[in-house]
Amino acid sequence: MGLPSSHLDHPRAGCTVVIDHVEGALDATTIRLMEMGLVPGAAVTITRVAPLGDPLEVAVCGTRLCLRKADAHRFVLVRAA
Repeated sequence: MGLPSSHLDHPRAGCTVVIDHVEGALDATTIRLMEMGLVPGAAVTITRVAPLGDPLEVAVCGTRLCLRKADAHRFVLVRAA
């Protein structure tokens, strides 16, 4: 069962999700995040979220990344893994 259209900046800590696609123009930051594993089809686990929601830490491809909420919002999710 799929999630409604959701973005990477919305799930709670501990959730594992799958990236469907990237929204918007591919700027240098987005391309670098994709090089580090945030690509369509990748399973991503939200490991921690700051008290005010920005930044958040995600685990992908055996690595942990800290993302600003604005950058995480570009990644659209498809379903729970």
